[in-house]
Amino acid sequence: MPYLIDANCFIEPKNRYYGFDFCPGFWDWLEQQNKVGVVFSIANIAVELKHIQDELARWAQQRGSTFFLPLDPLTITTMSKIVTWVNDPSAGFSPQQTQIFLKCADPFLIAYALAHNYTIVTHEVSAFNKTGKKTKIKIPDVCQQFNVPCITIFDLLRQEKARLII
Repeated sequence: MPYLIDANCFIEPKNRYYGFDFCPGFWDWLEQQNKVGVVFSIANIAVELKHIQDELARWAQQRGSTFFLPLDPLTITTMSKIVTWVNDPSAGFSPQQTQIFLKCADPFLIAYALAHNYTIVTHEVSAFNKTGKKTKIKIPDVCQQFNVPCITIFDLLRQEKARLII
């Protein structure tokens, strides 16, 4: 099953543990896996990355639509299921939470994954607090609702047996 990467799995590695200057192997591995049809993201994520205007933004722009897939009609149709669910009062989200969620790339990422059988890769965790109240709409919670697999970048590296060695 191929993978779709969330923006935070580009931003946090770039800023912390897989910087372009000392761990180019991570970025090379992503490119290799993209070329063999394993790792992708979506155009909406590329737009989010371009707003940062840094080395990551340039990297994303150079990858283009072969890495950052454009939305297609099936994804747009599937998006309506997500919109309907987050707006349903029984889902437990406030109108403000729903509005914030629907303005970002996350629902499109989930819709693409659902429409095309991808696994989502994100650093997000469930937003349910200890009392079970939903504090925000987060990718893992929506993925669970729609049975979309959701893993971390470290899970991806292990599952695909990545080796970032010198």
